[in-house]
Amino acid sequence: MMSVTPQGFVPPPYPYDRLDGLRHHAERFTGGVIDLSIGTPFDAPAASVVAALANSGAERGYPPSIGSEALRSAAARWMNRRFSIDVPISAIAACVGSKEFVATVPQWLRLRSPGRDTVLFPEVAYPSYEMGATLAGCRAVAVPANADGVMDLDAISADDAARALALWVNSPANPSGALDDLGAAAAWGRAHGVPVLSDECYAEFTWDGPARTILEHGLDGVIALHSLSKRSNLAGARVAFYAGDPELVHYLAEVRKHAGMMMPGPVQAAGVVALDDDEHVAEQRDRYLARLDAAARAIGDWSGVEIGRPAGGFYLWFRVGDAWEFAERLAVEGGCLVSPGEFYGKAGRDHVRVAVVTSIDRIDLLAARLSGGGDR
Repeated sequence: MMSVTPQGFVPPPYPYDRLDGLRHHAERFTGGVIDLSIGTPFDAPAASVVAALANSGAERGYPPSIGSEALRSAAARWMNRRFSIDVPISAIAACVGSKEFVATVPQWLRLRSPGRDTVLFPEVAYPSYEMGATLAGCRAVAVPANADGVMDLDAISADDAARALALWVNSPANPSGALDDLGAAAAWGRAHGVPVLSDECYAEFTWDGPARTILEHGLDGVIALHSLSKRSNLAGARVAFYAGDPELVHYLAEVRKHAGMMMPGPVQAAGVVALDDDEHVAEQRDRYLARLDAAARAIGDWSGVEIGRPAGGFYLWFRVGDAWEFAERLAVEGGCLVSPGEFYGKAGRDHVRVAVVTSIDRIDLLAARLSGGGDR
């Protein structure tokens, strides 16, 4: 996937750009493309959040890189309400969206531990875990999952554990929606002296039981990463924060301060309002549940594939055999774009991912097209 030549690093094609070859099929439909490939939010943010973004007056000064006290306090309040944990604001810091943190943290950890050079990450996963390791000049080592989608920590070799800068976990997982054993991951990290980084940006959309965080198992040696992109439809604003081990949070915050990584002041003000408002998140949960069920029904009836609701997240992830052939057929017959599973690692290449990030009316239109009664 990624190559290094004598001339230097050559970035691989961005995964979603590879779907352009299928887009022309979908564009032939009168109603246009139904794009369920990229997990970009469709719904509007809460009006109160937009008002805070527009009227903060914070745009003229430099914002605190670590995040304002108001933002970190709002994050602490949210974690207390959602997970029943108390995290001091000194153990919370802001970042400019969660992807930025994922892609850059291996660099900062390697400066901290120059004798280590390996980033462990889920075998089927968001590609930025691997890319972050590559950009830092590190080894990226994929860890397989068992049949339940839980990371098989016993599969990590002693050599890889000794060389590890960090272990990434993602729960609910992108793309599969699986819920990992966060307590086991925390225990493994402590036993091996390896920081565990838990990407929990879909925690609000946990369908099997309550939302979970690795911080429920203590702060020592762990970091939880949270984002407002999906819970509050603020992907364009880039609002995220990380929390956990006080020493590690302090180290990362200081390094990031020197690198000039600052969430804009107006965005921080909007983040406070969004984190303090649970009602708009409950509404978004209802939307995604309805869309997951409708999309599973529409694509399942058309394809004959049994598609179940995920344990978390707003993606359908299911085995189809030849994923590119399936994606092309869906574009031709339904005017719909979905993501072939190889975007998320070789182990996912016989799957597709469907992001239910459009209105229920558009998903109903997809159902009509696939049943032969839609626009063409």
